[in-house]
Amino acid sequence: MPIYEYACSACGHKFEALVRSGTEPKCPQCQSAELDKLLSVFATTTSQSAPAMTSPCESCSHASGPGGCGMN
Repeated sequence: MPIYEYACSACGHKFEALVRSGTEPKCPQCQSAELDKLLSVFATTTSQSAPAMTSPCESCSHASGPGGCGMN
């Protein structure tokens, strides 16, 4: 069940609607079915960064210790 963004052609109201198969969305403000589907953009955040990756030899539990495994 995708969520789509719409703009009502009758009253200009912009809204999001969860669209189930076999249903036609209507404007929640004026109940018109004359809708324009808007182009959605994906939400992203820049405040969180991915954790730093460690090299394979720093996390190896090989008995020979770091640098003793077959990764080098």
